[in-house]
Amino acid sequence: MPQNHELTEELIQFFRDYYSEEIAQLAQRYPREQKSLHVDYDDLYRFDPGIADDVRNHPKELQEHLEEALRLYDLPIAVELNDAHVRIYNLPEMHVFDPSEVSRHENIGQLLDIRGQVQKVSDVKPRLTEAVYECHRCGTQTEIPQHGESLEEPHECQGCERQGPFSLDASASSWIDHQYTRIQQPPEKTNGGEAQSVDAHLEDDLIEGFDAGDRVVLTGILDIEEPGADQGLDFDTNLDARSVVKEESDYDDVDVDDHLDEIEAIASGEHGDPYQLLIDSINPKHRGDEHVKLAVALQLFGGWAHEYPDGSRDRGDWHMLLLGDPGCGKSTFLRYVDQIAPRSTYASGKGATAAGMTAAAVSDDFGDTEWGLEAGALVLADGGIACVDEIDKMQSDAVSSMHDALESQQVHVNKAGINATLNAQTSLLAAGNPKDGRFERYRPKGEQIDMGPTLLSRFDLMFMVSDEPDREDDADVVEHMVQSRQAAGRHTRGEELSDEEQQRVAPAIDRSVMRAYVAHAKQTCQPIIEDEEVAERLKQFFVEFRAGAGEQDDDSPIPVTFRKVEAIQRLAESSARVRLSDTVELEDVERAIRLVTKSMKQVGYDPESGEFDADIIETGQSKSQRERRETVLALVEELDGATIEKMMNREEINEESLRHDVERLKENGRIYSMEGELRRA
Repeated sequence: MPQNHELTEELIQFFRDYYSEEIAQLAQRYPREQKSLHVDYDDLYRFDPGIADDVRNHPKELQEHLEEALRLYDLPIAVELNDAHVRIYNLPEMHVFDPSEVSRHENIGQLLDIRGQVQKVSDVKPRLTEAVYECHRCGTQTEIPQHGESLEEPHECQGCERQGPFSLDASASSWIDHQYTRIQQPPEKTNGGEAQSVDAHLEDDLIEGFDAGDRVVLTGILDIEEPGADQGLDFDTNLDARSVVKEESDYDDVDVDDHLDEIEAIASGEHGDPYQLLIDSINPKHRGDEHVKLAVALQLFGGWAHEYPDGSRDRGDWHMLLLGDPGCGKSTFLRYVDQIAPRSTYASGKGATAAGMTAAAVSDDFGDTEWGLEAGALVLADGGIACVDEIDKMQSDAVSSMHDALESQQVHVNKAGINATLNAQTSLLAAGNPKDGRFERYRPKGEQIDMGPTLLSRFDLMFMVSDEPDREDDADVVEHMVQSRQAAGRHTRGEELSDEEQQRVAPAIDRSVMRAYVAHAKQTCQPIIEDEEVAERLKQFFVEFRAGAGEQDDDSPIPVTFRKVEAIQRLAESSARVRLSDTVELEDVERAIRLVTKSMKQVGYDPESGEFDADIIETGQSKSQRERRETVLALVEELDGATIEKMMNREEINEESLRHDVERLKENGRIYSMEGELRRA
């Protein structure tokens, strides 16, 4: 390392050669609008590789020289940059770590780049940098620079040379704004395990530069926590942040270039129908449910957000619910998506809280602050897919917290003086079981969903995965399961698989290619409907399907709400992205219509009438059920001492259906039982 004076002169020359315009701009904006000069490590390396190495290996010393050089720089205007910072960023890739790789002894004292996701941030508090103490005996003031986490006081008065007492003169002391943050591994790096994290200190103009859930590259010096009174030999580490770069793209870690030729070949149909290839790639060991596999594939690609001139926005992400009997393989779809999606989270609704699903102001467990923002599953999956299993078992407060987040794609936190809005631009893939654990064949499936209509209305697609005995299908499924496990066993033992075995257990599109495929499509394709024929087909479907039930019965429910038009458009955009197209074609709309129709008929089929009934989707009960329950209510009011038997004598109602309706009306608080007789509430 050069001598101090020589090093400072070299750094002044570096600023002249590379950053003269930036320093002039800093001087004009200092200190209110700008307080830091941001220096790219590549520029420093091109100027002098030796100095660049010293910046990494001796960052605290070099930081002092860089800021001294900035103070001595010949400025174009009369201003002193006494408290300006020099912030190095963009270290070489070999020195970029994720939080799980940081806390090793060889990194202590080094300048590192940490790439990760913000788990939470603390409230901002003033931090003392130089304390001014006043002696109570003689009034002399003593300045004490502050380092570390503990307050340092004077040992004796510089005036009377006595050991106090002293009081802190807050107005004469020097302060700086300070904040803590916790950076954790991105979800795709954890492989389903617990995300590792590292805490960082932010000061001055670095504070409030990002929110929980954001992806960042944080440059800082790895340090050890200050030893406590009972400190053992193992130390915790933290990061003294020197610069922060917020990453705008969610797919920077996905290697697209190496797979681009193969991606374009798949999208163009060179290897066969790309949609069938996707179906064959989604959870290949799971047999059947091709419509579900296609929907899962399209959700990976997703639609895209449209913004209007007035600033309003239509979301492009869409949500899907898989509801079915136990053992039908619903969770395997979620695990597959969690592994493939470039950005995802996996959570269980069982025991999930509102904070765990969205975000919250929480009492902090780091530093000495009181409250901080912590991101939940939907915020952490911003830009990707949130996979939530057992959503039917989710607590009511967690369900309520998700309503606005799924539609507006934002999470609002107002607590403990923290008012923040976090992005939750994510798709939701949820799975759950019917109300009684297994579907009853002769009751509408929509009635057996133990979830409120408000949350159900947020789902663009809902598929019912039932386990109904079928001799031929069951034999086919068992054969596939046995042969798949055999092939997996041979693969594990290192044996070569036949082509047929490869097709049975290996996805048609390799997972690394699939990740790159999805990332490339989301980065480059913004498809819209441009052909009038395509728009006309969408309009025709909606009008005809909506009016279809009305032609049969004037009192029939409306089978499609306008919300489904948006769902079809989002699905069609996802379909176009599979072809890497910026245009939504007729085939995309037809594909979306088929999926939406399949979804609605599965949920809205009324086994009593044998027809589709959208009321089942919107309210959880069919039109026939609603009318029958109104009849029951009228009978309870009319009859003196209504009982099941009396009502059956008055009306031809199936006893099982009648008892079921009575129980539901009791649950809803519309009737009650007193001394064995039913009465209106």
